[in-house]
Amino acid sequence: MNILEEKIKKAETRIFKAVFPNTVNHYDTLFGGTAMHMMDEVAFIAATRFSRQRMVTVSSDKIDFTVPIPAGTIVELVGHIVHIGNTSLKVQVDIFIEQMYEEGREKAISGTFTLVAIDDQKKPTKILKN
Repeated sequence: MNILEEKIKKAETRIFKAVFPNTVNHYDTLFGGTAMHMMDEVAFIAATRFSRQRMVTVSSDKIDFTVPIPAGTIVELVGHIVHIGNTSLKVQVDIFIEQMYEEGREKAISGTFTLVAIDDQKKPTKILKN
């Protein structure tokens, strides 16, 4: 594994959360906006861990909500770097559902976030320094 691949691997970010009643909608499933908020946070952490620079989200490319996430479950958010550009990078974030009292897990949501590295003047700066 080369240095860049190792750096990408070390930046992978995993966060677990319980889905409590205050985060669900009238269907008793996780609010989409709450899921997006959690995903953006994981993308930011993964990007920052990779670059060790100030990072800002500039877009969410596509978010697929394939399985509703019910109240009373545990979710795992996994963020990993999938593309590195000059001043930006892309982070894939997946949310997996686990029932609290049963084995198994299932992917529920998947999305890609683009973040840009910025300098002290809030101008884009290179991700990989030579």
